Amino acid sequence: MEKLKNFTSSSLFLPVVALAVLLVFNGIFVEGFFDIQVTEDGRLFGRVIDILTRSSSLVILSLGMTLVIATSGIDISVGAVVAISAAVVCTLIGGRGDGVAETPMLLAMLASVGIGILCGLWNGLLVAKFKIQAVVATLILMTAGRGVAQLLTEGQIITVYYKPFASIAGVIPGMPLPTNVFIALAMVAFVAIVMKKTSIGLFIQSVGINPTAAKYVGINVTMVLFLVYAFSGFCAGVTGLIESSLIRAADANNAGLNMEMDAILAVALGGTLLSGGKFYLGGSVIGAITIQTLTTTLYALGVSADQLPVVKAVAVIAICLIQSRKARDLFEKWKNRGDGAAAAGAKAVNKA
Repeated sequence: MEKLKNFTSSSLFLPVVALAVLLVFNGIFVEGFFDIQVTEDGRLFGRVIDILTRSSSLVILSLGMTLVIATSGIDISVGAVVAISAAVVCTLIGGRGDGVAETPMLLAMLASVGIGILCGLWNGLLVAKFKIQAVVATLILMTAGRGVAQLLTEGQIITVYYKPFASIAGVIPGMPLPTNVFIALAMVAFVAIVMKKTSIGLFIQSVGINPTAAKYVGINVTMVLFLVYAFSGFCAGVTGLIESSLIRAADANNAGLNMEMDAILAVALGGTLLSGGKFYLGGSVIGAITIQTLTTTLYALGVSADQLPVVKAVAVIAICLIQSRKARDLFEKWKNRGDGAAAAGAKAVNKA
């Protein structure tokens, strides 16, 4: 009983319950939701597998967003950085119809991820050095980023015919799941180990709670901010590789579109306060899977892509109300008033 009480009060309670409710709903109303088939070459296929595959990009973005939000910042440019990263890798490999890469794929991948890190460092420079508010600093790159991607692709959708490029988010023979799922798992494990085995996680929390106090105790606040925004850019760069590999093309208009909002929603759903401080990587991962499950559920119910943001907006409002101390105080006050009225009524009945 004590363990259950501790779980209900933990940060993981909300995302786990939300995911469980969605899974139960799908199991009842979506036919064959939990059916998993095995193809002749050993691959797993089904709606659940599709959710894991599609949520891998969001999981990776959520890792970087979690650390940024933990420092009381926010990065709304990650969607545009995804588009830039996809444009860079596809432009370097080239869209030759004979399937020959114009640039070695490894070099193109490194350049793509490197561009993502540079974008993150640019955001870190504006936030840490020039003291620009994070939402304004990242809004600059969010606005200009897709224009940069359009310049790189010359306004065209660059299709990559080089077959090994598809393996970044495809299926390697003998593996039951797509490569991007294992990439996401590796990144989650890496970040979790670094946060647990080093003091970086403590530094990030300290900067998010009180940057002035953190500076006085010897923490290099500027370096911490540079690192978290650079890591967010790195995550966006990796996501750009995955997203472009999934469709084997770079689409500057649609690559990473609205993914920054999904990442922020996943982090908030996972229990990390948008005001900064303590963060929960596990909650962010579950939150990302929950968001993708919600998206898949709405598509299965016939909701169009244009109407999808409305449902997510309602979810954001609900999460903000749950996290709001003022809203919780009002709820407790209303609850106590109701309990008081019920007790008074019972007392009056007993007297009668």
